Amino acid sequence: MILLWYSGLFFQTFFLHRYAAHQTYKMSRFGEKVCFFLTWVCQGSNYLSAYGYGVMHRMHHAYADTEKDPHSPKYDSNVFSMMWRTKNIYQDINKQRIAVDAKFTKNVPQWKRFDDFASSRISRLVWAALYTVFFIVFASAWWHWLFLPVAFFMAPIHGVIINWFAHIYGYVNFKVSDTSKNLLPFDFLMMGEGYHNNHHKYGGRANFGGVRWYELDVTYGIMKVLNALGLIRIKKSALAPVKREV
Repeated sequence: MILLWYSGLFFQTFFLHRYAAHQTYKMSRFGEKVCFFLTWVCQGSNYLSAYGYGVMHRMHHAYADTEKDPHSPKYDSNVFSMMWRTKNIYQDINKQRIAVDAKFTKNVPQWKRFDDFASSRISRLVWAALYTVFFIVFASAWWHWLFLPVAFFMAPIHGVIINWFAHIYGYVNFKVSDTSKNLLPFDFLMMGEGYHNNHHKYGGRANFGGVRWYELDVTYGIMKVLNALGLIRIKKSALAPVKREV
């Protein structure tokens, strides 16, 4: 479960968020296709399209905590209502059932044929069956089975932690026009995603942490290694240092 949690989370924050939505770094077309495939492998039944996620996340930044925000605790009575609305908006965007302003779709990576396969009901059911078989083989106590629903819905759970709780609980480094907060001083749980207030202030910055000395963004550390190896190239505009305001 730990491997599934962090591997799926890594490709969500590294590929879907920092690349597809914010394009804080560049990589080759081959590298992009590899990331599509590994996102499917690591997210499994929870697979999220880079296009659907990237476009929706850009809309979240543009309309944060307004009625046009795809996910905001201010406009939903509970977390389940918010996530159901988010799911519907994501599917409408990904299947191109609604018109979207060109500024939200510009340069967002899309591999439609692969997305159609990876997002298909068959793919999701196969992954769910594989998770179930794994638990049948390795679960040695009744309470282990409590983690199976987590495996089925891990990506939505990641979304709940940030899009709901990180807009309600935590601390702020910057005064912004929305309710975004930094969820944890050291974000061991969400690999840097929890520094939500920092990110809403500087959406194009590759390092979500680093404003206070204890804000360690693990994903950014991995990005620096990949950059040194020549596998990605972090943009200079994404490396700007910042200081907290509050």
